[in-house]
Amino acid sequence: MVEKNQGAEQKIKEAAREVFLAKGFDATKTRDIAEAADLNLALINYYFRSKKKLFDIIMMETLQSFSSGVLTILNDEKTSLKDKIALFVDHYIDLLTKNQNVAPFIINAVRDNPEEYLSKLGALEKAKSSVFIRQFQQGFINGEIPAINPIHFLLNLMGLIVFPFIAQPMISVVSGIPKDNIFEMIQERKRLIPLWVESMLIVS
Repeated sequence: MVEKNQGAEQKIKEAAREVFLAKGFDATKTRDIAEAADLNLALINYYFRSKKKLFDIIMMETLQSFSSGVLTILNDEKTSLKDKIALFVDHYIDLLTKNQNVAPFIINAVRDNPEEYLSKLGALEKAKSSVFIRQFQQGFINGEIPAINPIHFLLNLMGLIVFPFIAQPMISVVSGIPKDNIFEMIQERKRLIPLWVESMLIVS
């Protein structure tokens, strides 16, 4: 019975993740999740009590998945600042290519409730105390990079990575480039973004 219950609970979460990422919180009805899971609607209320509680679980799991890999990269003592940037770009482009609805899903949810999700996750505090930040600050002390706030730098880096995924439909319509070709261009940014970022760090 326990295994059966755990199976139903996991099935609901998987269906909810798929529906929430595609439609967002407001446009999703509990019935949509039940239909996607092919389970009785009452089971969702039994396991998760409300759509909001189920959404919060999916949101936190998505944020943890989105941040955990990159925190490993940022805290690697063995890689240089330059290597970390390249690995950071590769990681997020691969992740967002595989899960194309993740970026708008996270941005919309966090925009509406930044304190609720980010404070629980603690990702910003972890990033601030990372090996990456220490290397960045040391590079400034050594005169190897300009006096840029490292948080601004990370925000700029994330913008270069994430914006094409969010704006992909608009880019496709405006440019006339088919969707598949847009994602080919995004893959090319794995090589280009580290080059652009490296030019930002040249001391004039």
